[in-house]
Amino acid sequence: MAADRAANGPGSEEKQRYAPVSEKKTPHNDGSENEGAAIKLKPKITLINGVTVIVGSIIGSGIFVSPKGVLQEVGSVGISLIIWLACGLFSMIGAYCYTELGTEIARSGADYAYIFEAFGPFLAFLRLWVEAMVVRPCSTAIVALTFANYVIEPLFPTCPQPEIAVRLLAALCITILTIVNALDVKWSMRVQDIFTYAKLLALVLIIVTGVVQVCRGEYEHLVHPFEGGTANVATVAIAFYQGLFAYNGWNYLNYVIEELKDPYKNLPRASWISCIMVTVIYVLANVAYFTVVSPHEMIVSEAVAVTFAQRMYEIMAWIMPVFVALSTFGGVNGILFTTSRLFYVGSREGHMPEILSYVQVSRLTPAPAVIFMGMTSLLYLVSTDMYRLINYVSFVNWLAIGLSVVALLYFRWKRPNMNRPIKVCIVWPIIYVAASVFLVIMPFYSNFLETVLGCAIIITGIPVYAVCVLWQSKPKSFNRFIDNMNIFIQKLLLVVPEEQKDV
Repeated sequence: MAADRAANGPGSEEKQRYAPVSEKKTPHNDGSENEGAAIKLKPKITLINGVTVIVGSIIGSGIFVSPKGVLQEVGSVGISLIIWLACGLFSMIGAYCYTELGTEIARSGADYAYIFEAFGPFLAFLRLWVEAMVVRPCSTAIVALTFANYVIEPLFPTCPQPEIAVRLLAALCITILTIVNALDVKWSMRVQDIFTYAKLLALVLIIVTGVVQVCRGEYEHLVHPFEGGTANVATVAIAFYQGLFAYNGWNYLNYVIEELKDPYKNLPRASWISCIMVTVIYVLANVAYFTVVSPHEMIVSEAVAVTFAQRMYEIMAWIMPVFVALSTFGGVNGILFTTSRLFYVGSREGHMPEILSYVQVSRLTPAPAVIFMGMTSLLYLVSTDMYRLINYVSFVNWLAIGLSVVALLYFRWKRPNMNRPIKVCIVWPIIYVAASVFLVIMPFYSNFLETVLGCAIIITGIPVYAVCVLWQSKPKSFNRFIDNMNIFIQKLLLVVPEEQKDV
């Protein structure tokens, strides 16, 4: 990673801290509808789009393929359903806190922006480093591979799938969605909307089938829900940790808040609608599964929804793998869309190459950031260690979210007069921070070696920060090379620095 602009210090003014990369105005006369307007990202995301961004990002393949992580820890149906509900409520508390953060610091980037504002550029850079180098591209590659597996599976029903075909199809998925996201925000939102509706339709179908089963008296696994429980404090804690990963994505709308229409109204509305919807769907889908499969069958099944469909839909069982494929395709789109804005903001702060903060002059998309995200995701498709890498740094997510909510408390203390369109009850962030401490410490207990290696990956960002951000007197030849590369990419993609409209 290279950065040819210094990050502003933690004591800089807020306006200066979030200033565009370049104050130089770039003349443009391309005959487009944007002529005469400031070239920057425009608010095009509606409330419905916001809901589909959050719901589509939370609901991936997990609820269809392996919702067994909670059950196998606690052993009983009843306790597992309580934990699913508790995880949803906990996510709602986090989303509630993020509505205050997102409206008082109305800048894209979510955790990165809040940590930068409260604790300065260094910690924010480390957060960005792990996200850029491991978490986001790995996640994209893994979800794309899941998509490819479910698309190819019907072609090879009795033999192993050819690995090269799976990876090529995953690469095609990432490439197509990268092009869509680079070309038009509205196109990417249409993709997000359509594929989110598809996964919701699949889950509603499962839930309705479960209701029919209950009406037919097929609920033997729910009669004594707490039988067979092996729960203790340790197993419940691990199960809670597993369940929270299924809700990961509730803060994704904060990553693109600069493009959300009327964010002061739509951010809280979208967050509440999405979190309530997903919690209800997750709990009811698990109840529906237990009307057809036993707890033991759920634990040993490679794809619970497919097993469910084979028993209930018979000749139409093929629709469930199709729905899983659609779900993962929409998941890749959501990750690409939100992550490109994270890189865009990181570049604007001088923490990533300057070109990533440039905007396409006619389409007003962060095309370089989108393409960079797509290319890094494609690189991880050739790796066999991406699953291990993502496990190494999984605790970083809770560390960053916890720090962001600590930032909320910090702002209440240090900036009591800060403009707060939404002000949450102070009890909720305190509860969330306390729980986040547990979520950060928990991996050291359950996966000590992997967590230590994750810490080592974070530490690798320190020399990168020193060289790429703090070191200002770089050789002229290096600066000239970077300038030439920026100019080349500007001409290739027709992108320019973000600018403010003249008043």
